[in-house]
Amino acid sequence: MRIPLLSLLSLCLAAATPARAELHITRDHGGYVEEYKAKYKRVREKGERVIIDGICNSACTLVLGIVPMNKICVTPRASLGFHQAYYDKAFTFGIKVTSAEGTSDLMSYYPDKVKDWIRRNGGLTTDMKKIKNGVELWKIIDPCPEEW
Repeated sequence: MRIPLLSLLSLCLAAATPARAELHITRDHGGYVEEYKAKYKRVREKGERVIIDGICNSACTLVLGIVPMNKICVTPRASLGFHQAYYDKAFTFGIKVTSAEGTSDLMSYYPDKVKDWIRRNGGLTTDMKKIKNGVELWKIIDPCPEEW
């Protein structure tokens, strides 16, 4: 089988071009904080971009404090949800028990713009506080450009 020179050249060029690395968040309801810290640290170290294109609740929002804000953008479908940290229900007989230490740890990661929004909206509580797409969210995170 013979490969035409132009095809071979195109293939080599494509292989040499770096891939656009990005994390696309569409429906993330959160989970274990330590797992998210490790995940977002890897994203930051690789220099990946993050596109929030849907729900990013709870531990998912740690992305805002670990990945540089200039690497994060939001689409019109984006929403963020914040609440107090909870102990793992496996250790609390299935009951939601808030963790002051865990909540303090979460807050320590957030940039000032996020902390300010949380304070203006009554602080972290057991209820989910959401920011949906619009001016309020854009004060914290830039909208994604067309090419993202």
